[in-house]
Amino acid sequence: MAAGLVYDSAMSQIESLFVTRLYRAPLSEFGKGVDPSELEDACLSIAEDDEAGQNWCEENAFAGYTSYASLTDLPWRFPIFKDVVKALDKHVAAFAKDLQFDLDGKKLKLDSLWINILPTGGIHTAHIHPHSVISGTTYVAMPEGASAIKFEDPRHAMMMAAPARKAKARPEMRSFIYVAPDAGDVLLWESWLRHEVPMNMAEDDRISVSFNYGWG
Repeated sequence: MAAGLVYDSAMSQIESLFVTRLYRAPLSEFGKGVDPSELEDACLSIAEDDEAGQNWCEENAFAGYTSYASLTDLPWRFPIFKDVVKALDKHVAAFAKDLQFDLDGKKLKLDSLWINILPTGGIHTAHIHPHSVISGTTYVAMPEGASAIKFEDPRHAMMMAAPARKAKARPEMRSFIYVAPDAGDVLLWESWLRHEVPMNMAEDDRISVSFNYGWG
């Protein structure tokens, strides 16, 4: 009999065996408050000056802008990013505690941080974040109509002959979950969780700052 399951011939029982956790909180819940307008101005200023990033986006047909392939020193360029990282460190520590990780006396540490600016029509196709433990995004500008983030059930590729889920299935039973964060929110998830940003239908830019945390 599987550990943790109790069988009673007089009563059927169904339990959830494995859980995928998603963390959501205001970035300002921990540490010094971050001025959203100042952070937005910093993101736009960096995007305007980052020729290497602009070239990478053009060469890779990425609509909009990302600093992912060009900049690794955002906290040095603008002090407001130092405040962002200090807050993220505390959020990630709280999430790691909830996940009940045995960190063996070590801490999860930031290993990358980058800006994303998606204009009208911009998308970010489905992907995971290899070589990381926790990934996430804090949202800087989410205009009306901006894309929610879409998460995929990690078992999806192994379901093979399973029928589709009902349209109104319980959230935890769906194959895809859409989460619409507000500006100022931070979302965290384990880095193996596949996710994407569908087409931005808003008239204004959708701006966010994404990051990865590693262990060791």
